[in-house]
Amino acid sequence: MSTQPSKQLEVFDNPQTESDYTIRISVPEFTCLCPKTGQPDFANLEIEYVPEQACIELKALKMYVWSFRNEGAFHEAVTNQILADLVAACQPRFMRLTAEFNVRGGIYTSVVAEHRAPDWQAPELVQLP
Repeated sequence: MSTQPSKQLEVFDNPQTESDYTIRISVPEFTCLCPKTGQPDFANLEIEYVPEQACIELKALKMYVWSFRNEGAFHEAVTNQILADLVAACQPRFMRLTAEFNVRGGIYTSVVAEHRAPDWQAPELVQLP
């Protein structure tokens, strides 16, 4: 069992490549450091994606998220870096990362970053009565 943070993301084969479906992952304990003050920043990461051939393996994701704990990063930069790394690992049809940072000095920050495969069309939204 790994007890060390890691930047290595792992994937597994998507068991249902024929159809679009959404995977939602909540990461409520993300931390990094403010690059200006060195103080910790806390965030809830919400990952939503439509897989193509591969899905993100959750234990590896946990170790990956942990790897940011002692790194300084602006909210915007770290959100976009995480999205880029996740997209590189699993090449999804669509992925959205929402990072909701806790209050700091009376200010909340939310950063939303998205990736869409060039040839993917979102299915029509179904509104039920």
